[in-house]
Amino acid sequence: MRLRVVVWLSMVAGVLSAVAQAAPVPPFGHAGRWITDARGRVVVVHGTNMVEKRPPYTPAAAGFSADDAAFLARLGFNAVRVGVIWKAVEPVPGVFDDAYLERIARTVAMLARHGLLSLLDFHQDLFNERFEGEGAPDWAVEDGGLPNPRLGFPANYTGNPALQHALDAFFSNAPGPDGVGLGDRFAAAWAHVAARFRRLPTVLGYELVNEPFPGSAWATCLGATGCAFDAVLTAFSRRVAAAIRTVDPQTLVWYEPNVLFNVGFGSAVGALGDPHAGFAFHDYCPTEPATHSPAGCDAFDDRVFAHALAHVAETGEAILLTEFGSTSDAPYLTDMLARADRSMVPWLEWSYCRCNSPTDTGAQPGLVVDPHRPPRGANLVVSTLRALVEPYPQVIAGTPLSWGFDPATRTFTLRYTTARADGTGRFAPGATTEIATPRLVYGGHYGVRVDGGAVAVRHGGSRLEIAACPGAETIVVTVSPAGSKRGSCRIRARR
Repeated sequence: MRLRVVVWLSMVAGVLSAVAQAAPVPPFGHAGRWITDARGRVVVVHGTNMVEKRPPYTPAAAGFSADDAAFLARLGFNAVRVGVIWKAVEPVPGVFDDAYLERIARTVAMLARHGLLSLLDFHQDLFNERFEGEGAPDWAVEDGGLPNPRLGFPANYTGNPALQHALDAFFSNAPGPDGVGLGDRFAAAWAHVAARFRRLPTVLGYELVNEPFPGSAWATCLGATGCAFDAVLTAFSRRVAAAIRTVDPQTLVWYEPNVLFNVGFGSAVGALGDPHAGFAFHDYCPTEPATHSPAGCDAFDDRVFAHALAHVAETGEAILLTEFGSTSDAPYLTDMLARADRSMVPWLEWSYCRCNSPTDTGAQPGLVVDPHRPPRGANLVVSTLRALVEPYPQVIAGTPLSWGFDPATRTFTLRYTTARADGTGRFAPGATTEIATPRLVYGGHYGVRVDGGAVAVRHGGSRLEIAACPGAETIVVTVSPAGSKRGSCRIRARR
């Protein structure tokens, strides 16, 4: 066992050659629940979060740099949710810190050089440092002079009257210190950010606000059908999206339900009413740290996914799981990946590092312990990495029917039709589907069988391109640790 760990670590440490990354073509849109690229191919993301919750609120300040991006690319990941903190964006009402945004933009550009997309996330937890969290500027905190007990995360949400009052004021667009609505200020800040990032093609979208909490009305949201706050949140999200659309009419805008959705409760949040909208949800089983077993969370996690899938089936919006995990419990993580695969839901796990976060709980350190140090050796969280790295389809020239990976046999299977996800016909013969085949799973060597298609390219054993045969309507790809390369035809890939 020790020898296997040492060999695995040596592979991660950089012995792996650089890999060519799958390249969805921007701009990104969606066809119903599916994220799509400019060619209409379905885009699937696997990745992580990188949010620095302490000043100066930049990933670079936490030590996140090019060696981390290269490491994530070698793992087969293709996206990072990048935290943007409103307090840093707008330190004074109506005054924006463009130097801060430039530092965020450098991280986005660095990720792009390594084939990684960026989802920009206005992140908050507990709203502000006054409540032991981060997110809003000090000037945006209207606490009503109420008691402010220090109960920590997440207990401040349910037991801190000052925080609840501040959240009520924020989401209801109460006037700030200069008489302008707090929600209006937030929307204007997002518009300023969107104006800076709208021309960066690898931005996957804007996630409006992380984990919105219902404030003083939280107890009314502990039900199966949602609560009155959901209407307030819907109006808030539409206001922010409308501000973004004044400067950026196209980039995907992602909105979240109230945070109690993430622990199994229902939501009545409405559709964004935007043709380029996506629904971002989180899934955190509240009993997982105690059970240390996926069996203790199966019904719970299935319910969260069912709620999310039902929502996008009704609204026609794209779907993306932007947080889950926050644990090094490998069986639980493996179970969550299997659930996401069964549901064909793209994901971004929490998180790349703990990075002295004031609101992360438990002992979960992330994928690496400290981004200031190289991502190798004792700086890696081996069990978490092993659980999260798997083959998956990064770009599909058609509409997915199913995909899945069996860790025991290391067998990956993908089924898709050549029909376009938007219903406008079929992809032409030779259209390419790209599959991540991470070296940490296959070591660069694997067998491939394709029914209805052909193996077009194998990029150094870490990425596989499949081309559709003439007349093919359904394509089935099977990747396994051993075997030959077999397809149904000979055809040149169309790029």
